[in-house]
This record gives sequence, C-alpha cells and structure tokens, in this order.
Amino acid sequence: MSANRVRVAKDKAEFVRGLLDSAGTTGPFQTYADAIAFAAALGVERGKRVPLGAISTREPGPIGLEVFISRGYDRAIQLIAIAQTQNPHVISPYDRLAEEERIEIFEEFANGGLAILQDELRGAVDYSERLLLMLNRDRFQEETVEEEFDLSRFL
Repeated sequence: MSANRVRVAKDKAEFVRGLLDSAGTTGPFQTYADAIAFAAALGVERGKRVPLGAISTREPGPIGLEVFISRGYDRAIQLIAIAQTQNPHVISPYDRLAEEERIEIFEEFANGGLAILQDELRGAVDYSERLLLMLNRDRFQEETVEEEFDLSRFL
C-alpha cells in the first residue's frame, strides 16, 4: 500500500476517467478526488465495500491524500473509518497504521461505489443526467414509503 495515497482499482480506471468533466466527456466531477469521494459515500450508503485487487498505475494513478484534504474530504474519510471500525483511535493523526487503515477502508468503499455507478450508468450517454436521475429516484423513493394504516390508534 502506498502511504498517503488513495488508489483506484485497475478495472475501474477507465470508468473513473469518464466521470470527469473534460473534453469529450459528460462527467459530473471536476477532479478524480471528487469522483472517488462521491463513490465512497455511495458505497457506504449502499453497504458495498469491495477490495481493490489490481491497482491502476496510469491515469488515474494513486491520488495524494493532500488532494482529498484540500477539497475537504478528510472528515468524510475519518467518519467512514470510525463508523466502520467503531474505534475512535483510527483517526489518530500520529499513527501511520491508523492512516493506512483509514485509506484502505475509504478505497474499498469507493471501489464498491464505483461498481454501483458502473452498473447504474451503463449505456448512459450523459453521465451527469443519469446520475441526477439516480439520485432523485433514491431521494423520492425514501419519501414515498407509506406506513400501513393502523386503526388501533383510534380506539
């Protein structure tokens, strides 16, 4: 494991490149860190944590942790690690092993989230539009859950 770097699975590298807003793509994210952080949050929300396997060494190669920190994602990385381990010592800034564990947990949830996104966005021409539809579907699905009507409250 490369310390202080967030890695991307080799089988997801091309997909991650497509998530960026650049010439010739319809990606919704400005940086790889944005895409990876979103994928990690999605992985956590859906409970999908997947080990990386082979690591991408080319575009995107391992991303320095400082990029995530500069974009404000360090708190998300820490919260995910605490929630997963139930151990507040995992966020120790002085423990190198704790930092490696935080990064590994984040990478695995990001990998799981990327797998979800790959499946959800398969065949989409415009990733941004499809992603928005996916998020709206999830949001409104939770709001429309109806309770069973219970007459016993009127007795």
